[in-house]
Amino acid sequence: MASHSHHTEELAQGEIPKAQTRIIWKTFIILCVLTAIEFAFAFMMEAGTLRNAIFIGLTIVKAFYIVGEFMHLKHETKGLIWAVLVPTVLLVWLLVALLVEGTFYGESVFNYFD
Repeated sequence: MASHSHHTEELAQGEIPKAQTRIIWKTFIILCVLTAIEFAFAFMMEAGTLRNAIFIGLTIVKAFYIVGEFMHLKHETKGLIWAVLVPTVLLVWLLVALLVEGTFYGESVFNYFD
């Protein structure tokens, strides 16, 4: 209880803290711009590996921004950031490796019976 007493001293009795609307609007605009760029690439480029790679890359950038802003990860210590980031990267690597190996196995089985 004593550790919370310094918060009441900063604001006058009954005063409401100032809203941080500038930060909210900045986050909103950044996410809108990233989403608009994603839509532009998704609908204006021909379907292919390059379009998919750009779209996935922008989606990952947006996901990291969302995690940093809304989960407040950008304000944490570097150790915690790395503890979240490294397993995520390894999980993505695992998924890519499983897709590649599964595709290879599927093609080899289908070619065996042809």
